[in-house]
Amino acid sequence: MSNPEEVLEPLLESAREGDPESLGRLLELYRNYLRFLARGMIGGTLRVRLDASDLVQETFLEALRDFRQFAGGTEAQLMAWLRRILVRNLADQVKRHQAQGRDCQRQQSLEALLSQSAGTAQQALSAGISTPSAQAARKEETVLLAEALACLPADYREVVLLRHVERLKFEEIAGRLGRSAGAVRMLWVRALENLHTALEASRGTER
Repeated sequence: MSNPEEVLEPLLESAREGDPESLGRLLELYRNYLRFLARGMIGGTLRVRLDASDLVQETFLEALRDFRQFAGGTEAQLMAWLRRILVRNLADQVKRHQAQGRDCQRQQSLEALLSQSAGTAQQALSAGISTPSAQAARKEETVLLAEALACLPADYREVVLLRHVERLKFEEIAGRLGRSAGAVRMLWVRALENLHTALEASRGTER
């Protein structure tokens, strides 16, 4: 497939016509992308005990309910709309885990922090992982990368997320994984090799 809009546009059109199956298929395209963004925000900025998959499911439920409010027509606009919903949901969850009485201004500051964190997590999905040519490619490259990450074995996926999304040092990752720093470095190298292979395969299917 040379143009992802060839898939996106008919799904968008059918979803806007009220077809729930098309809307469900449309949202599923971004499950892994949103899950890794949520993981980056939870682990990288707030260090709170929340489940990324639960946050994504809440985001999907809200998107299903409010899809008529989405006025965009491109994948980038849809991704931005879903990110905003994800940020609001995470802000609500963080409020429940913090002391009561947060005022409106402080809540707005929290949402701004989360929004910035979402942008950082998205950049981390590409920077240092994909090739320079891939970094210059279309924005949905991050979606392909998220799909490739999801296909990795759990230990490979974890070391990539800890290194590139949470931006931990190898020594810190070693403590998390219960391995030596040297073993973590080797695991990371093998993980990146497998990730590049999976990503190139994904790009091949998109052409």
